[in-house]
Formats: sequence, C-alpha cells, structure tokens
Amino acid sequence: MIQLSDIEKVLNRVIHPEYDKSIIELSLVQNLNYQKDESEDDAGTIKFRLVFHRNDPMANSLKEACQKALQEAFPKAKTSILVLIDSNKATGHNKNELGRGDLDKKELNTVQNIIAVASGKGGVGKSTVAVNLAIALSQLGYKVGLLDADVYGPSVPKMTATEDYLPPITEKEGKQLIVPVEKYGVKWMSIGYFAKPEQALIWRGPMACGALKQLAFEVMWGELDYLLIDLPPGTGDIHITMIQEIPLTGAIIVTTPQQIALADVEKGINMFRNKDVHTPIYGIVENMSWFTPKELPNNRYYLFGKNGGEKMADKYNVPLLGQIPIVMGVMEGGDNGRPAALEEGEIQSRFREIAENL
Repeated sequence: MIQLSDIEKVLNRVIHPEYDKSIIELSLVQNLNYQKDESEDDAGTIKFRLVFHRNDPMANSLKEACQKALQEAFPKAKTSILVLIDSNKATGHNKNELGRGDLDKKELNTVQNIIAVASGKGGVGKSTVAVNLAIALSQLGYKVGLLDADVYGPSVPKMTATEDYLPPITEKEGKQLIVPVEKYGVKWMSIGYFAKPEQALIWRGPMACGALKQLAFEVMWGELDYLLIDLPPGTGDIHITMIQEIPLTGAIIVTTPQQIALADVEKGINMFRNKDVHTPIYGIVENMSWFTPKELPNNRYYLFGKNGGEKMADKYNVPLLGQIPIVMGVMEGGDNGRPAALEEGEIQSRFREIAENL
C-alpha cells in the first residue's frame, strides 16, 4: 500500500525554479491524503492542495510536474490537486491581491441563472433549504448545480452522502477543470471534497475567497438552468467577494420565524440591496415554521413564533416563497444523505412549491 511518506519523497523531487527548493521544503503542499481503492493494490487517489503565497506564474507548471512525478511513481493511482493562493502569507509582494482575480469565468457562460442562498445568521437551516431546493428544481425538469460556499462548515457532502468523492481533474480546451459529483439529478461541488470531514479549515478571508472563486470558475458545470450557491451565514468578506465576482442573477433569504433571526435577515437583505451590490432578492423562505407531531397531524405548534417570515416579506416587499415545518424526516434525511425532497409527502410538496414560486 502507498504510504504518505512515499508520496512526500516523490513530491520532494519537484523543484520550484525560482527558489531552487522543493515544494515540500517551501511548505507549498498541504492536506496530503491518500485514499486506497479496495479493489486493487496501489490503486487509489492521492489528493492535496498546492498553496502559493502569491499569484505564482509557476503554479500550473508545478501542478503538472506533481501529476507527472506521481504518475510515474504510482501508475495505478489517480491524483487530485487543488491550487490555492494565500496572499496573507506573501513576502515582498502586494498583500492586497486576492490571488485568483484573473480566473476565467467562461464555465459560467452556460449557466442561465445563478442564485445565492443566504441567511443573516447560522442555525436557520440554510444549507438544508439549498440542498432540498436544488433537488426540487431538478424534479421540475431543470438542469441544476449547487456550489457549497460555506467554507468553514461545508455540509453538502454529508447531506448528499458524497463524503468519499474525490473530484477528478479533466482538460477542456487546454484548461484543467474540476469535475463535480452528480447525484439525485444535481451537480454538487463543495470545499468539503478537498478536506477531511473532521478537519477545521483555518483560513483567512482572502484564501477562502480564492478557493471559492476557483470552485465557481474552474468546475465543469456544463449547461445549467440553475446554479445555487449556498453562502456562509453572515455578511462578511466571503459574501462581498462572491457577490462582486460571480454574476449573480438574484438571491433568496432563509430565516426562521423568531425575532432574533429576522433581525439578522434585515442585514442580509440590506447587503444585497446595497447600491454597490444591487442584487435582486427573489424571496424569503421561512424554515422551522411550526411543529406537527405524527400522532396529531392536524395540530400546529409555533415553537419560534408565527408568520415572522411573512411579516418580513411584507416589510421589504419581497415574496414569501414558502414555509417549511419542523419534521423529523428533514433532519434524518440530512444525516443519512438522502434529502427529504426525494421522499413523497408534505416536505417534498412544500419544496416543490418553493421551486415553482422561484
């Protein structure tokens, strides 16, 4: 079986010509991982990140050198290498450059609608709504993709049971692209596919933004009617960068009915309506609207207040796209990797309604 130490020895022979040192000596290799294929000895996938301190002109050449060296040393193994820029580690260079600002956005030209799914605060079920909404749009006959941009808490791999997916790299018109996983009729891409599930991504804003721009612009999305972008909660650096760099068609806001969540929703609405952003808001989705026990199907218990999302929608003159009740099946579907929108019943109907309204 291939050992990580063997892989490091091979990568230690890849020399950066500007510094005349190996990429291992320069600490450019991060999160080195090998996943063995049980079907054959020495078959599996080697994956790691090549993290540069600036927009290095040698980045692609070094990546190709790594692939060639690993292929020669381990001919049965596949490689998955993600190139990132961490401008905060730059020395003697412009620290304001975000790294991959020159990324080609051509892959998004075949996407008709790019819609951000946002929330003012965490814990409102934004990712749950995004994943189930993507599936509901697919069930209506649309071609759909979802980019999990919640870099500090990527949940799409778990919610779709694709944690073991190792994104392969393919070449198109001389450009290397990441291939998304296709499941449940949706193309999924997440930063979680490039890190271990238990790993904390301790990244500064510019590095996180650079990685997410790559996952938007360097993925083979193909022709899509909808690309949903599951943003992190809040209104920070990542949001501003994604909104400014990605040609969004519009956004939807996810909230729960209680006042503390609605107060943060206002910040999200104001962010998208800022004169420098000016992104249309297509509506609000109210999650955890009420609880109905199985044994009392006609009862509704408003645990977090009543109609808070509807009042917020009226205040800002945006549609209320739909309300999602608290149902055990939604939580269970997220945990077992089979989202609730796949199962016939009330939840599927409600997400279909939200998809139709959108």
